[in-house]
Amino acid sequence: MSKIFTPTNQIRLTNVAIVRMKKAGKRFEIACYRNKVVSWRNNIEKDIDEVLQTHSVFTNVSKGQVAKKEDLIKAFGKEDQTEICKEILAKGELQVSDKERSSQLESLFKDIATTVADKCVNPETKRPYPVSMIEQAMKDVHFSVKPNRNAKQQALDVIPMLKEAIPLERAQMRLRVVVSGKEARKIREKLVKLTSKVECEDWESGTLNFVCLIDPGHFRAIDELVRSETKGAGQLELLNLKEVTEGEELLE
Repeated sequence: MSKIFTPTNQIRLTNVAIVRMKKAGKRFEIACYRNKVVSWRNNIEKDIDEVLQTHSVFTNVSKGQVAKKEDLIKAFGKEDQTEICKEILAKGELQVSDKERSSQLESLFKDIATTVADKCVNPETKRPYPVSMIEQAMKDVHFSVKPNRNAKQQALDVIPMLKEAIPLERAQMRLRVVVSGKEARKIREKLVKLTSKVECEDWESGTLNFVCLIDPGHFRAIDELVRSETKGAGQLELLNLKEVTEGEELLE
């Protein structure tokens, strides 16, 4: 009775995402789980075992051909396959079909539009835009999605571009700052420079109660200002994460 013989340098894998890298004239590939490569690159997934189907380095994943030890040492200067897998994961090219790539870009495009709609408003009405209007504006300014960057990063990139097509600004945050002592007036002058609008300014027995609207990008600077100038004695309270008017902008 004949036996089925599988060469020892072959490993068969299914439902695999391949990351490929060329180095020292050779092609090297690793077998990963679908959807995990991008999570690893964005520091969302931290466990390498959740990303790699196997810690082996291949010359051809589809054929199950494992790379030779001497080729790995020549190309990478080491033989630790897990470390080599991490290098390929970081620098290699993720292989996806045209249909898959198109679907991923479409999904990322919608995620970017959703992030912009969540972070921004029409400055004239203070109302948020529907995601569909943001998507149309992104098309109007010919925004190109970058598959290797996450939605939040690209949303921040596209906001300045969208301002050319529609009235748009970051939704403002409402803060209350309470400071007292001889430094209060100096802190107040610095606060005013970082605010979009002062809504309330009350002085009582040398204590300042200050309510304002700010661009979210200034929150860290204000937090640092209050903590450092008051040596931790000042108070910073976030009253509204987003100052918006109920309802959405409507298509005319």
